Amino acid sequence: MTLGDTLGLSDPQERLLARVLQLALLGLLLYGLVTFQLGMAVNGGLALGVTLLPAVLRREYGYSMDAGLVLWITLAIFLNSVGILSLYGRFSWYDEVTHTISTTIIAGIGYAVLRAFECHSDEIDVPSAFRAVFIIVFVLAFGVIWEVFEFASTQLSRVLGAQSPVIVYGIDDIVTDMIFNTVGAAIVAIWGTDYFDGFVTFFRQQLRSKSQN
Repeated sequence: MTLGDTLGLSDPQERLLARVLQLALLGLLLYGLVTFQLGMAVNGGLALGVTLLPAVLRREYGYSMDAGLVLWITLAIFLNSVGILSLYGRFSWYDEVTHTISTTIIAGIGYAVLRAFECHSDEIDVPSAFRAVFIIVFVLAFGVIWEVFEFASTQLSRVLGAQSPVIVYGIDDIVTDMIFNTVGAAIVAIWGTDYFDGFVTFFRQQLRSKSQN
C-alpha cells in the first residue's frame, strides 16, 4: 500500500495539491522580497527548493516518487515555512504538529537508508526490533543537529541585523521539540515503514550502481 492509497486521493489530485502548496511557498518568497523581509524570503526560497527535490530525482535518476509521499513531504515543508507568519507564537500546538509531521519524513528516510544497506549486503542482518530503535535514534540525532542549526541561524541573523528564517523560543521549546520528534519517529517505526519501500528500492539501486563502478 502506498501513502497515496491511504490518503484516499487520486494521483492527479495529490499532484495538484502539491503544486498549490508550492505556489504558496513561492508567494511567501516573493512577499519577503517585496517587503524586504530577508528571513521570510530565505525561508520560502529554501522550502520551495526542497519541495522540488522529487522532480530532480525523477529527472536525474528516473525515480518517480509516490504522489502521496510527494504531497506529504510538500505539506511538511509548507507547514514549517508558513509558521514564520506568527503561527508558532499564536498557537502553542502548531510547533508540535509541524515537528511530528516533519519527523515522519526524516524517520522514513533513515529507515530506507538502513534497509537499503541491509538488503545490499549479506553481512548486514538487522533485527526488526533494532530497526525501530534505529529510527528513533536517527531522528533524535537529526533533531539535535537541527536545534544547533536553529541556534546558529538566530545568532548569525542577530549579528547581520536581519530577520532569522527560524525562531528559537528557549530550552522548554527544545525539549518539547524532541518529545514530538520522538512521537513522529515512533509512528513511522510502528506503522509507517511500508510507505517508504520506494525509497528503499531507490537507495538500493544507487548502492548497486556504485558497487559496479
